[in-house]
Amino acid sequence: MTDLLRNVRDDQHILPTPCDEYDVKTLSSHLIGTVGRIIAIAELGSPDSVSPIAPEHDADTFARLAARAQKVWADDALLDKPVVAPWGESPGRIALWGYTNEALVHGWDLAVATGQPAEADPALVEPTAVMQRHILPPAIRVPGVPFSMVIEPRAGAGPTERLVNWSGRSSSNWM
Repeated sequence: MTDLLRNVRDDQHILPTPCDEYDVKTLSSHLIGTVGRIIAIAELGSPDSVSPIAPEHDADTFARLAARAQKVWADDALLDKPVVAPWGESPGRIALWGYTNEALVHGWDLAVATGQPAEADPALVEPTAVMQRHILPPAIRVPGVPFSMVIEPRAGAGPTERLVNWSGRSSSNWM
């Protein structure tokens, strides 16, 4: 993610992204806000004190917060501790999974919007996708809350693109 953010040019900030809510600059700020919120969940038990859109949008801020998040989530006891995520109370590991999924999907959004390689490390994507299929099967989804209906992947889609499609994001206009 840090490399993706570092490679966003200033002239790309106003470009649209596959996430209709965000242009490139706002999506970059949202990615930083996402890391801030997972830190708040670990330290405070809830993300509510941190805006989902950070005032910053740069790679250095993301890298600093990501390093802090890794430190606070290094305590294995936190993984089973009940925390409050935007979708409700859950064990810490489920909150962490949710934000990992969000980072992967929005990382793909940022990459395709700015013409960067969009496939993340399959060693991270595959277990996230397995968990998402288990926790968010198509039968329990309501369009847009928080994931749309599953999109059939195109032939040749890589693991990250398939995860994005499972999350309800169409890649057809971006690939």
